[in-house]
Amino acid sequence: MRDVTVSAAPPPPALADKLKFYLIWIAVAATLLLLPKIFSSGGSLTTFSLIGISIMFALSYNILLGQTGMLSFGHAVYYGLGGFLAIHAINFIVGHRFPIPLPLVPLIGGATGLFFAALIGWVMTQRSGTAFAMISLGLAELVASSALILRSFFGGEAGVSANRTKLLKLFDWNFGPQIQIYYLVAGWTLLAVIAMYALTRTPFGRMCNAVRDNPERVQFVGYDPHVVRYLAFCFAGLFAGIAGALAAINFEIANSAYLGAVQSGTVLFAAYIGGIGFFIGPIVGAIFVTFLSLGLSDVTPVWQLYFGLFFIAVVMFAPGGITGLLMMHRPLIKGGTMARVLPSYAVALLPTLAMVVGLMLAIETTVHYTVNPGEDPHIRPFGLPFNAASPLTWATALVLIIGGFALARLSWRRVGHAWDEALTAARQNGVAA
Repeated sequence: MRDVTVSAAPPPPALADKLKFYLIWIAVAATLLLLPKIFSSGGSLTTFSLIGISIMFALSYNILLGQTGMLSFGHAVYYGLGGFLAIHAINFIVGHRFPIPLPLVPLIGGATGLFFAALIGWVMTQRSGTAFAMISLGLAELVASSALILRSFFGGEAGVSANRTKLLKLFDWNFGPQIQIYYLVAGWTLLAVIAMYALTRTPFGRMCNAVRDNPERVQFVGYDPHVVRYLAFCFAGLFAGIAGALAAINFEIANSAYLGAVQSGTVLFAAYIGGIGFFIGPIVGAIFVTFLSLGLSDVTPVWQLYFGLFFIAVVMFAPGGITGLLMMHRPLIKGGTMARVLPSYAVALLPTLAMVVGLMLAIETTVHYTVNPGEDPHIRPFGLPFNAASPLTWATALVLIIGGFALARLSWRRVGHAWDEALTAARQNGVAA
């Protein structure tokens, strides 16, 4: 008789691991509750609300790209339609005086995103890769252009507005103050993040990863990759619709910008910059992109150019995103060899910063002559005074770019050697890479 080897099921998680898991979520919830106590200004609360919406939107996009391997250029369609239906729902509820509180309105946005994802997703998910990306791009442009034509629903360029404070009060909250909207966004974001994390731990989530990595093998073992992609597409539309509804509630308006290519590109940037290979990657990316866009827009008129350059740098030098870079250091930290790399990092940081400063100086002076050629040449990009007409400014930028690049290239080679030595030492200490 043949010997049949039966693989044992993985052991259940230990009690300590379970407690650690639940403590992490409790700590996150406590942090969300305490943030307004520490940062109580209106600007901070608005920023936190935008971050929460961006986190939900980026995680919904990562269901497509990171979990299932579907690159979409039109994810803002479900985000925008969810926002528009939420605004129309608020006006309808107020007009008919239905006793429905505002915290339930995001469900309408989620149902809208799910409906349209289910309606058009079956055809779109027949193929993946380039075909899916092109179809999503065409659909996004179709819906965005329709937003300016179907004025009765989309409101044209002005959009559709609503008054969120006229709905049924909940515990004497009318959701007029920004802090109440913050708690509404925080609550929905926490629920959505938990739900999306739970989705990744289910057999369906594992099957999405299998379809991403090897759809032919998935089909060989008896599963239909098309059905898996379609269900993932529906889940992504659901959570994108909730995010869009929260954005519409936050601003009390929905317009064509919700559906545009800029919105789809921003969520792609957030997910990829944070790291699509990790669940927390889109969270990190959403936080980083929101702060970066808000901060750069206050100090330079060409902040989108810097945004694009940063994205190119991440794609070229850190395809794992910010989270991937951080996770690379785990073996060194566990092995106690991180100190061997830090001096090399410090040496490489100086010429890299010099190159970045030179590039920023060249961009700002060039933009001054192309956008504002007749104005005063004394400019203050990032709060630093420069004379854009002075040859010394151009020479300084050129020296910083060329010299910084040459020295950075040499110093980062040194970082590579130090990294190999530290990783080898960590492995000798019993730490797996």
